[in-house]
Amino acid sequence: MFPVSRILVTFYFINTIMLSAQSFDKKIKTLSSDIESNIIELRHWFHQNPELSNREFKTAERIAKELIKIGLKPKTGVAKTGVVAVLKGGKPGPVVALRADIDGLPVKERVNLPWKSEMTGIYNGENVPVMHACGHDAHTAILIGVAKVLHAIKDEIPGSIKFIFQPAEEGAPAGEEGGAELMVKEGVLKNPNVSAIFGLHIWSQLNAGHVYVRPKGIMAAVNEFRIDIKGVQTHGSTPWTGVDPIVAASQMINNIQTIVSRSLPLTEAAAVVTIGSIHGGVRSNIIPENLYMLGTIRTLDENMKETVLKRLEEIVYNTAKSNNIKAKITYQVSYPITYNDPELYENMLPSLKRINGDENVHFMNAITGAEDFSFFQKEVPGMYFFIGGAKKGTDASKAAPHHTPDFYVDDSALITGIKSMSTLALDYLIKNRK
Repeated sequence: MFPVSRILVTFYFINTIMLSAQSFDKKIKTLSSDIESNIIELRHWFHQNPELSNREFKTAERIAKELIKIGLKPKTGVAKTGVVAVLKGGKPGPVVALRADIDGLPVKERVNLPWKSEMTGIYNGENVPVMHACGHDAHTAILIGVAKVLHAIKDEIPGSIKFIFQPAEEGAPAGEEGGAELMVKEGVLKNPNVSAIFGLHIWSQLNAGHVYVRPKGIMAAVNEFRIDIKGVQTHGSTPWTGVDPIVAASQMINNIQTIVSRSLPLTEAAAVVTIGSIHGGVRSNIIPENLYMLGTIRTLDENMKETVLKRLEEIVYNTAKSNNIKAKITYQVSYPITYNDPELYENMLPSLKRINGDENVHFMNAITGAEDFSFFQKEVPGMYFFIGGAKKGTDASKAAPHHTPDFYVDDSALITGIKSMSTLALDYLIKNRK
């Protein structure tokens, strides 16, 4: 049994920490409100000037310019086009990192906005339209807003904040390294050493002003793959004189779809295997020699992931053998599960509820989307959450999904992101100061 005196001291210490954290709330709300219009303008600029992964040159230049205006000294060229800056508080304490992704997608925007994108870029050797079709423009603007808020009260901060503007979250171009994995490899979480990291994602199909989070796995691991099939070309009128890779590919696709439905314990966690692209042949009367398919695997459980990979290889190679063709699987992109450290989640959930209102913070189910934020979480405890992006009063369920031409998120969501990230950083530093 603990002595009464120890219980009283512990209660006093916890209560002091809570009061200290809460004392910043009014400042955060006021500062966030003061800069909201400026951050909205910045968001419009980023939206109008999107760039593809590892090619975010203008984006990085603008980020660095804005950070310098705040009073920070950004480091550029991190993991090719990333930007990193450290805000040192006026009091000693740990280091917390905040991350935003900055790249766009090869999508042509169809939303009629004064600040819509007309940009183009090179993707897989082709000139393509480019759009911020996943909200990274909002993430970038939000993190700059957080830097503004925290810099304004830096003398009161017990510790340091590392702002990480990460390129290539959507995946580096073929043959290149990039994204969070490369940032970690280059030591972005070192010098000064980061104790914890926070990140967010805006969601077009949730209403602005609301926050969604959960402990443990929140987003799936991803394993993208390519299947190359080699047959024997022949005339379409005499298929018996060749070996048909199209028939073999069709059998593979059908059999691959049985992996989830027949080989996995789906009551434990979700999983998806999708073939999203197939390329082979040029004419109706020519059976081609070669064909390739592109696919993605999404899993929320490590054991289930291993089962999927094992069954995929069994199906592809055995189907190839039965059709007398050659096949090869190449894994191209792999992200771990985006995993919210349970202890960090329990400690920081009250912060999200306090700054946003308890009724606006919701527990969510894990989703089969993926995020390379997971590479940071493999190194230090991390917490990732979602904020709503649909205009208040609208039916968010009818909003266009991410990665589509009609994707749109409302500017009113930005202030929720600024307040949430600022509060998480401050509360973490206050709770973990020595």
